[in-house]
Amino acid sequence: MSIFKRLRDVTMSNINALIDKSEDPIKLTDQYIRDMQEDLQDAEKSVAAQIAIEKKFKQLYEEQEALANRRNEQAHTAAQAQNIELARRALEEKKAAEIKLSEYKTSYETNKASADNLRGKLEEMRKQLTEMKNKRETLVARYQAAKAQNEINKSLSGMNSDNASAGLKRMEEKMLQMEAQAEASNEISSKGKSLDEEFAKMDKDQAVEDELAALLKQYEK
Repeated sequence: MSIFKRLRDVTMSNINALIDKSEDPIKLTDQYIRDMQEDLQDAEKSVAAQIAIEKKFKQLYEEQEALANRRNEQAHTAAQAQNIELARRALEEKKAAEIKLSEYKTSYETNKASADNLRGKLEEMRKQLTEMKNKRETLVARYQAAKAQNEINKSLSGMNSDNASAGLKRMEEKMLQMEAQAEASNEISSKGKSLDEEFAKMDKDQAVEDELAALLKQYEK
């Protein structure tokens, strides 16, 4: 599989379509993130290899460029010294270096363009991975909220409002009955006091009144 297959074939729109069809969108998203991370690692290795080729050709053409310049200087030095044979050899090697220089430079520029293209795709993959991770956080929050709402709805649907109202009404009637019984019991208790108890209470009340009158008399001016 091409290391850029996921970048080419999958977009955020069809990711959304996959999520909509999934029973567990969180697991699907996590799996997709893992796949993207693996693809990204493969892509990084391939881009690094392409960059290495680019740098190698750059080094080769720069070496030939330096050699051509050196042989050119040597040819001038030999010509000034009237060493015709040495000057000829220097010019021949200069020409050969210039040919190689041209070939290596063309290869360098081709491989640099390829490396730059891969760098751009690699950056796009990183961007998509970041978007997917951010999307996961939002998706988790929405999924949990929807799950909680579904559970609440299930609980509410399982409750019978008529039965609940009837039960509450029976509780109110029972409470009223208990309150009426308590009131009746208290009234019966009050009426059931003996004559001796009534007189004892009266004597007790009179004793308090007498003591209060004596106390107030002490402070009369």
